[in-house]
Amino acid sequence: MRKLGLDYGDRRIGAAVSDAFGWTAQGLETIERRRDGSEMERIRRLIEEYEVSEIVVGLPKNMNGTVGPRGEICIEFADQLRETLSLPVHLWDERLTTVSAERVLIEGDVSRKKRKGIVDKMAAVLILQNFLDANSKR
Repeated sequence: MRKLGLDYGDRRIGAAVSDAFGWTAQGLETIERRRDGSEMERIRRLIEEYEVSEIVVGLPKNMNGTVGPRGEICIEFADQLRETLSLPVHLWDERLTTVSAERVLIEGDVSRKKRKGIVDKMAAVLILQNFLDANSKR
């Protein structure tokens, strides 16, 4: 079964999904966060559409490995996903993934305006791919 990777941000949630074998991550979309919480319904639809069995949420840690306020928010989000969707949710250290995503997009000569819309999706791909690589049974 597939895994869903999520990069949880203040305004947007980047989403990526693994292939059926759990080898590669592909970007899906960037979900806008709303006051009404409708992003949870969009995540639920992605889970159904891609037959997702597990979720990986990026956990932003400080450079010294501690969890700060932003990390606490992501932990709460992961707990909410577990309760709402009844699926296993893994937290994965995402230090510097957004920076890496920005760098890849800049090197690919993607304009600043376009980068804003896809950097979260790209960060979700990096989070999920790192998780898949670390947990591969190859």
